[in-house]
Amino acid sequence: MPKPKSSADADDPANSHVFTISEVLRELQNEFPDLTASKLRFLEERDLVEPARTASGYRKYSAADVERLRFILALQRDRYMPLDVIKKTMDALDAGEQPEELPDAAPVGPREVTNEMAAQITGRIRPLSRKELRAQSGATRGMLDTLEKFRIIKADGQGNYSHHDLKAVKSVRVLARYGLEPKHLVTLRRSADAELDLIGRAMAPHAARKDAAARARVAESSKEMLECLKDLRSSMMDSAVEQLDKN
Repeated sequence: MPKPKSSADADDPANSHVFTISEVLRELQNEFPDLTASKLRFLEERDLVEPARTASGYRKYSAADVERLRFILALQRDRYMPLDVIKKTMDALDAGEQPEELPDAAPVGPREVTNEMAAQITGRIRPLSRKELRAQSGATRGMLDTLEKFRIIKADGQGNYSHHDLKAVKSVRVLARYGLEPKHLVTLRRSADAELDLIGRAMAPHAARKDAAARARVAESSKEMLECLKDLRSSMMDSAVEQLDKN
């Protein structure tokens, strides 16, 4: 019998961990920086992956789905395989066959997802203490104080920081090499607040509803809007930088 397009058994505990689209992006974008929510949906439209759906219709990716996506994206990036060839390759793998397009020495499919892998992939990144944040980012106490002052990072109620804070601090340190200090980044904080305000306004009619389905819809839609705003901002910045190159 052919394997299902999600490569893990639905009864396997390793497959009980689920991701939203934004969590899939967080897991894979370090390896594939150009990956977007739109591309994930496109790969689904091309029948390359089939995430489960909640009763409200929202996508839930398993750990096996993530490994399948990682394999597909690697074929596209490292072997320059077009999607129609990747589709034939994945169909062959799902049928338990050796794809002709892959040499014998090549990996012939997504990694088998074990319970340990699923926990590692889907486990929420634990919060960082201030000491850990400093150690992993290389920032000084003074820099962290300044970043908190300008609301670039923010500790939770227990005084811990998220992986987003760590990423922000590392970015600030790189920008410092070009003479940009935390005080110069206040406009970015304001821009982020403005984008959050846009999302809040758009979601306000739905946020008034308190049922679980409505909350899930608001969460999913908010994440989708955020990804679109990020893509829009990136496209405008890329266009502006290209113009600089031409001048």
